[in-house]
Amino acid sequence: MYKPKILIVEDDPTISNLIRTTLDTQNYQYHTARTGSSAILDAVSYTPDVIILDLGLPDMDGVDIIKKVRGWSNLPIIVVSARSEDQDKVDALDAGADDYLTKPFSVDEFLARVRVALRRSYTEASAEECSIYENGELKIDYAAGCVYVQGVEIHLTPMEYKLLCLLAKNTGKVLTHNYILKEIWGSALESDTPSLRVFMATLRKKIEKNPSSPQYIQTHVGVGYRMIRQ
Repeated sequence: MYKPKILIVEDDPTISNLIRTTLDTQNYQYHTARTGSSAILDAVSYTPDVIILDLGLPDMDGVDIIKKVRGWSNLPIIVVSARSEDQDKVDALDAGADDYLTKPFSVDEFLARVRVALRRSYTEASAEECSIYENGELKIDYAAGCVYVQGVEIHLTPMEYKLLCLLAKNTGKVLTHNYILKEIWGSALESDTPSLRVFMATLRKKIEKNPSSPQYIQTHVGVGYRMIRQ
């Protein structure tokens, strides 16, 4: 049976040991790097399924590593950092990180984030080729441009449909406000953010059983949104 390969990029021995011990419990393979330069080389030679990345490395900032890796690969990157400010999260996610976990972290939550990243890694290629997206009771027929919830077609405006498709094609990944605005509006003006929130609210009303407690579209306050896999 194939064992997922995780690249741990962390210069703090205590945190590195905790992550390795945690991965051992799930029978994952792993390799560790303590600098950004070695991490970039290992991302090529070790061919990991997921990268666990600290931002505060001795030779370069983790955001720069994300940008370099994104120049040639779309493999999932989970940031695990002591930086807790919203702007730090936005910068990392805008650079191409898939997820952001703040230290100290729950071991159970960490493993859940890794599982989500692995699922996205394994299904991304086939999902791009498939004209049908299914997630729980939500279904998108890309070819027909139709959306169904519990088998019933839901009418969406063109903007709502674009937002839903963008989230669906990045299931499990946090998309920042800036990223969504650039992809949908073509720019990332701060003045467009309230419009994004309005469209997201109307979209939730149409696809969620309980919009105040959404099961599909999760809000990351001050950062953006994520489509949750059911």
